[in-house]
Amino acid sequence: MLQASLGAVRRVLCLGAHSDDIEIGLGGTLLTLVERVPALEVCWVVFSAPGARTGEAQRSADEFLAGIERKRVEIGSFRESYFPSQWPAIKDWLEQIRATFDPEVVFTHYRDDRHQDHRVLSDLAWNTFRNHLILEYEILKYDGDLGHPGVFIPLSEQLCNRKIELLLKHFQTQLSKHWFTRDTFEAMHRIRGIECASPTGRAEAFYCRKLVFNSP
Repeated sequence: MLQASLGAVRRVLCLGAHSDDIEIGLGGTLLTLVERVPALEVCWVVFSAPGARTGEAQRSADEFLAGIERKRVEIGSFRESYFPSQWPAIKDWLEQIRATFDPEVVFTHYRDDRHQDHRVLSDLAWNTFRNHLILEYEILKYDGDLGHPGVFIPLSEQLCNRKIELLLKHFQTQLSKHWFTRDTFEAMHRIRGIECASPTGRAEAFYCRKLVFNSP
């Protein structure tokens, strides 16, 4: 099993269709980077957060990124569940982001996610950031669309618990959903932790469709 480190990463772009997507998909990874990379710079972009979810998104991002100085949080107003019909406007916004922020890693949704908003962001991330490392994160849902990721980031038990605590704290509007529970999030950590033999038994997983190694 090839092992690598994210320790050299300094600029990270996080794309989320909805207000809790980034936290669910890579919250533990971000908490780890914030803890271990002092010079970390993060651009955090949420495309849809209507009503009370706008405040939830902002407060959550602020707390997940607490401890780093170079952070940028943007929250859009695209209509939830209608991203395919808003393709040109979403594409324009991504182009504006690319013009002002050059990430080393782009985190976006899994291309084969069954939620139409998620797929649009994944496709446009690949269309916009053509020369960047893109890692696609996963979100458990009723549709049963989990796949077989090939990139794993082992996580400490402490930061996994912190991630779950922040999710339950900040996204009160989602607590009525049958899957938005501590057990759900912990189960995902444990499943992916088993698959990569994480020392703590916990991990987050990603899909990487293109990776270029420089010649030595």
